[in-house]
Formats: sequence, C-alpha cells, structure tokens
Amino acid sequence: MRSLLAAPFSIPSESMLPQLLVGDYVIAAKWPYGWSRHSFPLSWPPFTGRIGGARPQRGDVLLFKTPADGRTDYIKRLIGLPGDRIRIAGERIILNGAAIPRLRVADFLLPVSPNSRCPTPPERSRHAGHVPVCRYTRYRETLPGGRSYDVLGPAGGDMAETTVPAGHYFMLGDNRSHSADSRWSVASGQGIGMVPADNLVGRASWLFFSTDGSGGWWRPWTWGSATRWGRIGAPLQPAPR
Repeated sequence: MRSLLAAPFSIPSESMLPQLLVGDYVIAAKWPYGWSRHSFPLSWPPFTGRIGGARPQRGDVLLFKTPADGRTDYIKRLIGLPGDRIRIAGERIILNGAAIPRLRVADFLLPVSPNSRCPTPPERSRHAGHVPVCRYTRYRETLPGGRSYDVLGPAGGDMAETTVPAGHYFMLGDNRSHSADSRWSVASGQGIGMVPADNLVGRASWLFFSTDGSGGWWRPWTWGSATRWGRIGAPLQPAPR
C-alpha cells in the first residue's frame, strides 16, 4: 500500500509556510502521477521513466526526491511545467512573459512553540489570544487557470529568465525567504534546480496529524495539548478560484 497507493511524510522545515507547519504529517497519494522507481522504498527496483498516471498541474504540492542525491524527500509547490519561461523580478514571478497576480493579504500569525521559532522577535496579538506569535508578511498568488494559494515574503532575490527543460519541473517553497528550491542550482549549494519527472514521489493530499512539539511520546498526558486538532484532515491542494 505504501508503494502503490499512499505514504506518510513529516514536515521538518518552514519552507512551505503558511500551508504546512513544522510538525505536520501529510499523506502523499502515489497514483495521480503514476509510479517511478522513487515511488518504492529505497528506490528499488531500479528502472527509468514513469508508469501510468497524469502530468501534475501548476499549483500542485508535490513530494519528490531532491536531484542533489536522489534520496532525500522534499515538498514544494509546482510552478513551472516543461517549456515554461520563468523569471523572478521584484518578488514577482514572471511566467511566460506575464506576472503572476500577487495580492497583499492579512499577515500570517503563527503561535510560538517548540516547532515554530520566529525569524524576528515574537509579539503578542489580540487576534491570537494574546499569546506570543511570529508575524509573517503574506500574499495570495493566483496561477493561470485560477488556482490560488498563500505565500510569505520577501521572495529572496531576483532570478534571470530560464526555460524549464523537457521532462522537468520548476518548484518553489511557499515561504519564499526560507526555501531551497528551483531558484538556485544544485551546484550552488543553495537549491535543487529543476526537478526531473522521474523524481516525483506523490501528491500531498491531506494532513493526518500535527503537533506543536510541546509534547513527548514518553509523556502521554501532553499529547492532547500538543496536538493541533484544527489542522487534522485539512486538504493541501489549491482549488480553482
């Protein structure tokens, strides 16, 4: 079942804030895009190409093996399809010559916990029950076709125009100032470059558990308070506007 249908993954970094938090556990569906060798434990048996499935769509949240080593699991949002021309200028993504619409929305407030440490000094907000929170600047992007999702800024620098090669995808983290993604090459040591289609593992579908990190498996009385109950069951793919 883990190889052919779905598999669980944990979120260890803040690169997909605000949708995914450190301590989230997601289910990745294997069948939507078919199967490659990376769909199976230890990437075995060794074969090339993909068997069955459809091509992913812009905006999908994908699990894949990083091109750097072909073993480490990454999760990012698909922005560029094969043949797309992409550049980043002034924090705006220019896709095939047109800027992706980007609307400033309310700041994202994340309660401070062992699994959420602020890049800036925390503050207290009446909107979050006067508990210490991390504040992030938030925008809503809308891709061609109408799929929308929230991202955090700033973007982290401009990128010269590049064309997504055949059989590859351009991936970005939603937390644009804290994500190693396709903006930088593997050789630079800062990113992952373009992701080969064969490296796709599955589509992140929904959250099945989330913890703020304040509990411990050896302290069962803390399980209830550490669980982010409101996040369990949340879908992860953007819907058309």
